[in-house]
Amino acid sequence: MLTVSFLDIVKAHKHLRGQVIQTPLIQSAVLSGLSGADVWMKLECHQKTGSFKARGALNKIASLREEELARGVITASAGNHAQGVAYAASLKGISALIVVPKTAPETKKAGIKRYGAELVVHGDSYDEAESYAYKLAEETGRTFVHAFEDNEIIAGQGTAGLEALLEEPDFDVILVPAGGGGLICGVALAAKAIKPDVKVIGIQTHASPPWYYSFREKRLADVEYSDSLADGLHGGITQGNLDLALEIVDDIVLVEEEHVAEAMYWLAKEHHLMVEGSGAVGIAALLQGTVPDLQGKKVLTIVSGSNVDAAKLAGIVSRYSER
Repeated sequence: MLTVSFLDIVKAHKHLRGQVIQTPLIQSAVLSGLSGADVWMKLECHQKTGSFKARGALNKIASLREEELARGVITASAGNHAQGVAYAASLKGISALIVVPKTAPETKKAGIKRYGAELVVHGDSYDEAESYAYKLAEETGRTFVHAFEDNEIIAGQGTAGLEALLEEPDFDVILVPAGGGGLICGVALAAKAIKPDVKVIGIQTHASPPWYYSFREKRLADVEYSDSLADGLHGGITQGNLDLALEIVDDIVLVEEEHVAEAMYWLAKEHHLMVEGSGAVGIAALLQGTVPDLQGKKVLTIVSGSNVDAAKLAGIVSRYSER
């Protein structure tokens, strides 16, 4: 059972000061004009390691006991959490073993190695990589650092929302990429504590929709997965994160893969940003009008990461430029 609180996020915010970048919060005049809302973007694509995941990893590893640190850490990830753990471990001078699925982008694999972690590629999905990582944790005695079902991880991720709301506390709606659930749970905790009537809405793709169906059925739903540009949102969720989200998240919506690609192109063209599919889903929802009743509202979207293979983004930009 998760017991993370707003106080934990405030403590994480204090601890992470100077260790993470206070990323820009910018207003998008172009997107505001297109959507009819007052749209702001929290640019976690400019965060250390290229995503918000560094926040949770740093906060978690700082909480470990000396004997846990001495044994080293292990995690499973689609890529961004892995880089965050590798980075945090390198600062502590401890060993990190990272398991990623075969689908992890090359840029994320390169980032993991750059921070000195040992990389293992296993399985066709996050779930398969995670199962193998748990097996290795038992065999090696390493401390497993979960990507999202963890109090310290959620508190760390929540600092992204807290930062945004300390700058602009009057958002009406916050759009958050929903993968495992660490970010959306953390942001929702921070947002509801500061402004209880703010609406927090998670975004997934049709290719990986466990939050969408589980949220509506109020139980872990079985869903089908397919390849997705939003690889960081690809995979299952846990009961702990679902139970927490059901208390503090207002809704989950889905966007199409084609709209994610269009949002990646739009961010490159209009804001000169290199954003991965997972980080662009909120923009996709705004461009397509997926979220109802936003006219005249002040809207925040978390642009959560930049770790996309350059060749993939170049292909998307080329395809849309020709239209």
